[in-house]
Amino acid sequence: MNRPAHAEQTVRVEKVEWGDERAARLRALMDAEITPRYAALQAALTADEQELRASAFVLDPATLSGVYLALDSDGTALGHAALRRLETDGGIEWELKRLVTVEAARGRGVGTLLIRAVEADAAANGASRVVLQTGTQQPEAIALYEKLGYQRIDEYGPYVGKVPEGLYFARELR
Repeated sequence: MNRPAHAEQTVRVEKVEWGDERAARLRALMDAEITPRYAALQAALTADEQELRASAFVLDPATLSGVYLALDSDGTALGHAALRRLETDGGIEWELKRLVTVEAARGRGVGTLLIRAVEADAAANGASRVVLQTGTQQPEAIALYEKLGYQRIDEYGPYVGKVPEGLYFARELR
């Protein structure tokens, strides 16, 4: 579906609760799209390694500062992102989580709008940077993060030694 270049102007970002039905649907869509990309890697891990890897992705909604939906002018949910307050050995990190854009909305700037909303939330909470974890099988996500100024960093927090395919990024806010 071709849309005019200004189509992203019709998209608004709304803060919602983790349990919002639209947000849950988008997270399920993300899981359905991403899981097959890592199937071979998952199959090559031992049961203990699989359990360790899975533990890295446990997300307690109580640690979230915000959950954001990108909505089209008709209210259709186009994308999702969340900001998590993460306590690490180095202190508090603010982490971008669960960024997903529906396929029909890709290329419209939805991901960028969501990332900027998360960054604004993090800055309002005193963060000097936002960190994120992605994986080697998500080249479109990697390209977006790099385009927006995210730089590769070492693994951090819950991912250390648990996610062999993990890639880690940060963007300084100040």
